Amino acid sequence: MAVESAARSERISNVITPHELRRRWQHEHLLKVVMMDVAAAAATAFTVHLCGGRQEIVALLPLLWPLALLAQRAYGQRHLGGGDEYRRITRAALALGAVTLLGSELVLGQDRLVHDAMLALTGAVALTALLRRVLQWRLTAGWAAGRNLRRVLVVGHPGAVSGLAASLARQSPHGLRLIGTCLTAAPSLDRLPDQRLPVLGGKDNVLSVVRRTGCDAVIVLPDPVLDETALRRLGWDLHGEGVQLLISPMLSDVVATRLSVEAVGSLPLLRLRSPSRSAAARLPKEILDRLAAAVGLLLLTPLLLLVAAAVRVTSPGPALFQQRRVGLDGEPFTMFKFRTMLQNAEELRDELAELNLNNDGPLFKMTRDPRTTGVGRFLRRYSLDELPQLINVLAGHMSLVGPRPPLPEETLDYDEATRRRLLVKPGLTGLWQVSGRSDLPWKEAVRLDLSYVDNWSHALDAQILLRTTGAVARGKGAY
Repeated sequence: MAVESAARSERISNVITPHELRRRWQHEHLLKVVMMDVAAAAATAFTVHLCGGRQEIVALLPLLWPLALLAQRAYGQRHLGGGDEYRRITRAALALGAVTLLGSELVLGQDRLVHDAMLALTGAVALTALLRRVLQWRLTAGWAAGRNLRRVLVVGHPGAVSGLAASLARQSPHGLRLIGTCLTAAPSLDRLPDQRLPVLGGKDNVLSVVRRTGCDAVIVLPDPVLDETALRRLGWDLHGEGVQLLISPMLSDVVATRLSVEAVGSLPLLRLRSPSRSAAARLPKEILDRLAAAVGLLLLTPLLLLVAAAVRVTSPGPALFQQRRVGLDGEPFTMFKFRTMLQNAEELRDELAELNLNNDGPLFKMTRDPRTTGVGRFLRRYSLDELPQLINVLAGHMSLVGPRPPLPEETLDYDEATRRRLLVKPGLTGLWQVSGRSDLPWKEAVRLDLSYVDNWSHALDAQILLRTTGAVARGKGAY
């Protein structure tokens, strides 16, 4: 009996908890990232050497590049896989480049070495960013399949918890799995009805629930019941368990790069940076928009002529459809599209009003609109009908990326929040187009557009353009 009891105890002690598995995976993931960075630096340095560069580069860059990234905290778990990661890579490259220039000038004085070092460093930065992007895609795919997720307990008021769960559900996959909640009010509920999230206890049961579930982190939502003393004590308890404490500011649709902690005496305050809409920040976007539109129109001329001919031959009427839309600061402009409907489509709209699927907003949409021509359905599915809007981009009325350009009558019912959509130029593509297009309810489309307006950046534009290709290929929500 003693032998069996000892064997059973040994088996129990050898059981790996989910928390330990998560830590192991984090360490393996970090090691993989470091090895990729070293490989990127070694590959580019060796390539430069093969092309006649100095051999010192091969020995130094694979060592100095990871150290530069480490100095910029690019290996912190909270930075890996986020947009801030690429900003830290850029800073590391600038810092290492500056040190190389200064060291070569003051100590070595060898211009050729500087030239080779800068060439290899540029390649290392590009390859590092590419490899980390590929790793992030694999990480996201794993999250979508339910692998390597952080198991999270949420503490707060039922309404706030439901709001957080809904926000995370919209943004999935994000690497978190909500295992349950401890409510500060109505803890007698079995689960939140709207989110089906199990209620595991009240605010006084957090520590026992953490020990029972073995979760990786606890998210605390603002609540008057959770005062400074309660939060501090909870932090002490969770630290003893090796569990992270995350405090949500309840600011949905705000990117992390707009938030920073500002210390006022011993009081930490969360600072929210204003949206970037200065002329200087927008100038590169304006230049790139018009340049890309000009090149696009030039390269796509044969396709545009082919589509125009198909529209004219298959149904009576002009190839182009012109419509008044509202642009930047409420200024109207004429938008161009390939015609996808019968010539009298607007006259038939009133007869089809009862079939409108969009009951919560001003948009008119139908899954099988009888006014759409056969060619028009094909053009809409793959967004080919939108290509003439490159003319609007070239003319400065639209941008490649931005909110959907509304009709003048739609804007009449805009409230103050929705009118913020007009603070930027409308776009050929945008967050709502790559997130479901016409399948999205009106409120969700507005939320995405407002998120774009408030969080705009060149990186966000690039991300949306990359996602547009997949959204167009899938054709989902296009009708």
